[in-house]
Amino acid sequence: MFMSKAVPSVDAWLREAKADPSAAGCGMYLVHNGTVRQTARARVRQGDENAAPVRGMLFSYDREKLEAAVAEARSLPGIFYVRAWLNEGELGLGDDIMLVLLGGDIRPHVVDALQQLVGRIKNECVLEQELSV
Repeated sequence: MFMSKAVPSVDAWLREAKADPSAAGCGMYLVHNGTVRQTARARVRQGDENAAPVRGMLFSYDREKLEAAVAEARSLPGIFYVRAWLNEGELGLGDDIMLVLLGGDIRPHVVDALQQLVGRIKNECVLEQELSV
């Protein structure tokens, strides 16, 4: 069994983002904070009412794939700042799975980029194993 990593400060991330040279182009920052929930993925995504509740998860990720996803997000229209952190190890209910921060020019660009990046991370970069109750 291995424990989760220390979670970075979103406040510190925002201060750093606003001090970055890219800040002049940013009219919006969005943060995604994914956490471990009790409801099983099968219940939420596929409607399986018999899916057992979750007590935690085993979580890991591919660093190279994450770096590629972040690089791609930086190239999206209107996106000037991207930062991502992923946890790893055995996570309990409410533990942070990931933090993602994007800064960009206008809301539609930032919202779309955040959705695309988080989707790519979840679909291509991570390994999750839910631990049932």
